Amino acid sequence: MAYEPDHDTIGELFFERAGQFADHAFIAVPARPGRDYYPDGYEITYGEAETEVRRLIDVYRDAGYGHGHRIALGLESRPEYLLHRLALNAIGVSAVPINPAYRAAEISHLLDNSRADLVIGLRKYRDDTDAGAAEADHDAVIIDYEDFEGGLPGAAGTAPIDGPPGRHTESSLLYTSGTTGKPKGCILCHEYELWVGRSYAEFGGHMEFNTGTDRIFNPLPLFHCNAATVSFYGALYKGNCQIQPDQFHGSTWWQDVVDTKATVIHYLGIIAPALLKLEETPVESQHQVRFGMGAGVEPDLHAAFEDRFGFPLIEGWGMTEIVRMFVTHEDPRKRGTRAFGRSRPTMEVRVVDDDDREVPDNQHGEMVIRHSAETPRKGFFSGYLHAEAATEEAWKGGWFHTGDLIYRAEDGMLHFVDRKKHIIRRSGENISAAEVEAELLNDAAVQEVAVVPAPDELRQEEVCAFVALRPGEAGDQAKADALFDHCFGRLAHYKAPGWITFIDEVPKTPTQKIQKHLLLEQFNDPANRDAFFDYRDRKRPARR
Repeated sequence: MAYEPDHDTIGELFFERAGQFADHAFIAVPARPGRDYYPDGYEITYGEAETEVRRLIDVYRDAGYGHGHRIALGLESRPEYLLHRLALNAIGVSAVPINPAYRAAEISHLLDNSRADLVIGLRKYRDDTDAGAAEADHDAVIIDYEDFEGGLPGAAGTAPIDGPPGRHTESSLLYTSGTTGKPKGCILCHEYELWVGRSYAEFGGHMEFNTGTDRIFNPLPLFHCNAATVSFYGALYKGNCQIQPDQFHGSTWWQDVVDTKATVIHYLGIIAPALLKLEETPVESQHQVRFGMGAGVEPDLHAAFEDRFGFPLIEGWGMTEIVRMFVTHEDPRKRGTRAFGRSRPTMEVRVVDDDDREVPDNQHGEMVIRHSAETPRKGFFSGYLHAEAATEEAWKGGWFHTGDLIYRAEDGMLHFVDRKKHIIRRSGENISAAEVEAELLNDAAVQEVAVVPAPDELRQEEVCAFVALRPGEAGDQAKADALFDHCFGRLAHYKAPGWITFIDEVPKTPTQKIQKHLLLEQFNDPANRDAFFDYRDRKRPARR
């Protein structure tokens, strides 16, 4: 399967599908009493969405926004984000989603890096947004979403580019974690996102989508590409509906799935154990789900989940730079082995060692990928914003280096092993160890620090900080509290250390590379557990 997009722009596809499926459901939100938006639920048809998108286009155009501008949207996972994004993309504006967990330092970096022409956010986040803007060099124009209908400030600075957007026009700018500390702006274009949607919609096999009748329940956030690009444009391509909850709610999951008539669900590895731990109830067998699409289900839970709930979990692999995914959509799926698919035309794979030499089958190595020898970058992200050196380093040798360790079996099936990069995967969020280390080093008492991914039964991995203090400093509860509070106040809640311990020095190799495996051995030794201060229960989003 190598389907390229058959439309030039997102707006072109949307308006065509809106005409074809005007009376079909397009976006839905499950009911959730007490939520500050749509507590009784929400649903909009393609025709209704077209009317709203055309209205939004007029609002943005009248204020002077157009082709080549960027607008940052802090709208959580509300359906309005999708409607605004469709309107912006239709006139050539790039949408820059803001993670609602971002604090001032992270917002400051996003504003300086993206140089967004306008920021539209919810009023409850305004204090953090203003604090971030105050730290930033870029002078951002900020309005509360609640004031949107009152009119937009006129576009300042560069005028829109003449002419309509095209295949390679930037459609969104997503910030992805990396080993350099600060998140990088990952540039996605119309061709990229449309190709992702079409390939997702047309994998077939165990991932066979119907036209105009499927309802895709995706609990992942809209500021990530899984919900906002993969499933959303896949749904749009087939005239289907995306059901967008605010987040994963285990206690009401099956009732929400049943009530919204979901036929497909998306998941992360943490969802399977959470649902399997629930007491069996009649509602869990009343769903209409045909398959689940996701990644990271623990091998020993894969068959147990499918046997209990009655549908296959299709494991896949993707990353922001390329979510034209690998998936186990055909038999044999090899469930319970961390298998995630096979190489195919337009998604060529090699498994290489540290010197980029291909390794034999069944041997662990880094996965590197490309479209083809002739056009290696076709269909991939357009690059990291203001980071050409990082982009070229990722593409060294004409292959994109994923940073993931895998092995390829004799039959060609690819199997995930671990992440080569220093990335911590916590509850579906990618966290840069270097970013957390940098914050900890801001404390004058800290001499060295190493942050590692500690295994966590519920969250997959947790942030664990090993801190070496300067001579004379006390490594006690008070100091650990101060370090946690500093990180929690500066970073998104999920990035703060869940564990902190004090050590004399950070172990290194003769070439000064940190030996993080030795630190993990310390964490995994039960005899050492009393030396770790546990902050996991304090890592909750700030109330606004």
